[in-house]
Amino acid sequence: MDDYIAISLLNDFIFCPYSIYLHNVYMESDESQYHAAPQTMGRIAHKTVDEKKTTNGKGDLVSVSVCSDEFRIFGKIDLYRYSSKTLIERKYQLKNIFRGQIYQLWAQYYCLCEMGMKVEKLAFYEISTNKMIPVPLPGANDREEFVSFLCMVRKYNPSSDININTNKCRHCIYCNLCDKNRIENVYI
Repeated sequence: MDDYIAISLLNDFIFCPYSIYLHNVYMESDESQYHAAPQTMGRIAHKTVDEKKTTNGKGDLVSVSVCSDEFRIFGKIDLYRYSSKTLIERKYQLKNIFRGQIYQLWAQYYCLCEMGMKVEKLAFYEISTNKMIPVPLPGANDREEFVSFLCMVRKYNPSSDININTNKCRHCIYCNLCDKNRIENVYI
């Protein structure tokens, strides 16, 4: 399982591949060194799912570990509703849906399908607005794009140069710990 990728890292990789390296460096340290308000809100939002305290229908799957040997990915789903065959990813707030978030949902979808579950719908649930946002199921071209993306993640070398995007860097939780930039974090 050395080359299996955690589903939770897919969006982070698109945001900044180097942030995954920094996450691994600092993961044993005090989170207060680098966590900011968005991560704290996200953790709180996920708490009800992680502790399986969310309201759900009888027999729905909540916070279940999933894995795909075909794609060599693993992670957890937030919610699968048997009644509507819908896979739901909960987010506290969604001003935009980023490609990495779509990849995370697709990854969960592919895992469930490989595990024999029938998934007919995908959606994000925005907790702050109590709004369900449907997402189309991935097609053949989406699958190719996803496989290509996973190859890129596996080939990434943290010693390579990164494109510094000052707006992204300012909002990165590792900004002040990063050796690739000299930008101040907006969360200070």
